Amino acid sequence: MGKSEVQYFRLGHFIERIDRRNSEHLFGLDDIRGVSNTKELMPTKANMNGRNFSPFQILLPEEFVFNRRTTRNGERIGLGMNKDSRPYILTEDYVLFAIKKDAGLLPIYLYLFFCRDEFDRYVRYHSWGSATEFFNWEDMCEVMIPIPCIDGNPDTKRQQEIVDVWQGLRTMKEQNEQQAEPLFQLCRSYMERLKQDYDFVEIGQYIEPVDERNASNLRLNVYGINKTKSFMPTVADMEGVDIRKYKLVKQSDFAFSGMQTGRDECIRIALYAQNKMILVSPAYITFRIKEEKKDVLIPDYILLSFKRSEMDRYGWFISDSSVRANLDWSRFLAIKIPLPPIDVQRAIVNIYHCAEEAKRIAEEADRLSREICPALMQHIIHEADCGNHKDAGRLCY
Repeated sequence: MGKSEVQYFRLGHFIERIDRRNSEHLFGLDDIRGVSNTKELMPTKANMNGRNFSPFQILLPEEFVFNRRTTRNGERIGLGMNKDSRPYILTEDYVLFAIKKDAGLLPIYLYLFFCRDEFDRYVRYHSWGSATEFFNWEDMCEVMIPIPCIDGNPDTKRQQEIVDVWQGLRTMKEQNEQQAEPLFQLCRSYMERLKQDYDFVEIGQYIEPVDERNASNLRLNVYGINKTKSFMPTVADMEGVDIRKYKLVKQSDFAFSGMQTGRDECIRIALYAQNKMILVSPAYITFRIKEEKKDVLIPDYILLSFKRSEMDRYGWFISDSSVRANLDWSRFLAIKIPLPPIDVQRAIVNIYHCAEEAKRIAEEADRLSREICPALMQHIIHEADCGNHKDAGRLCY
C-alpha cells in the first residue's frame, strides 16, 4: 500500500450542480424545507399561500443545498445536507449540488468540512456584492478542500474514521432524545393523575424561608434563576457589588423570585442540588422544607409541581396588577399542590431524573459532535499544511 497523506483539491472537481424540478407536483407543502446558518434543513418560515410548487427543486438524500445570499445571516452561510432517507423540495432561489459518482469524497466528510467556523469566515470573505452580498456556485467550486489520499487518490477509509465519530455521537444524541421524551411524558401523565387521586395542600405548611447572608464575604459564585427553573451564572455586572449582602444557597435549598412572574408568565423557582454553596441576589427569597416535614414531602417533587405549564399560568393569574406585576411571598405560600405518599413522590421524581439524564447525555453528545469533529477536520487541514500543499492551504485558511 502507498503512502498516506493529505492533499488539497478544488471542490469543483468532486461536485456537480443539481437542477431537478418538482414539475410533476410529487411534493407539496409538508415537504418544503429551508436552510439555516447552523447547517441544518428546517421547515420553511416563508408564507406559501398561493405558491406554485412546480419550480421548487428536489433535494435527494446525501445531496447539498446552500443559500447564495450571505448578507444579514449572522456571518454564516445558510447550508444543509439532506441526512434523511426521503426527498425534500426547496425554493428555486437556493443552489443544490451533489458529489459526483465514484468521486471518492464522502458526503458526511464534506458536510463536516462545511460545519467549521473557519469555512463560514472564508465564505463571508469571498462573498461579493453591494447592498446584498452573494457566494455563488462558481465560488463554491473554487473552495480548496483537504482530503486524505493514498498514492494521490482519495482515501475513503480515513474519511470514514472521522465520519464514524460524528455518526456515533449523533446516534447517541438521537437515542437519548428518543428515550427522554416518553419519560417526560410519563411524568406529566402521573402529575396530572395526582390531581384526581390525592388531596391538595398549601405549600406554606411545609416550607420555611431561610435568610443566611454571606457575612464572611466568601468568594462564591453568584447565580440567578432562568425561565426553565434552573440556576444559571448571573448576567448582572458584579463590579463593586457588596456580596456580603447576598444570600447563601445550600444543597436542597430553593430560590424564588416573584418579580418577573407577571411579565414572563413564569414562576421563577429553582432547587439547588450541588454540594458547594452559591450566592443569589438579596432580592430573591430562599427557602427549604421544614425539618419535621421532610418525611412527607421531598424537594424534587415540589420543583416538579412548579415545572408544569399550568402552574406558570396560575402564578401569572394571581400576580398583582402593578406596573411590574409581582407574585408576592404570601400568595406563593398559598399555592396548593396534590400530596401523594412519599414513595409515590420518589417514584415520579426518579422517572424524571432518568429523563433529565437522557436529555443531558443527548445535549452533551450534540455538543461534542460540534466540537470534536471540527477539531478532527482541523487536524486534517494541519496535516495538509505541513505537507507539500501549503500554498493551496493559505488560499483558503
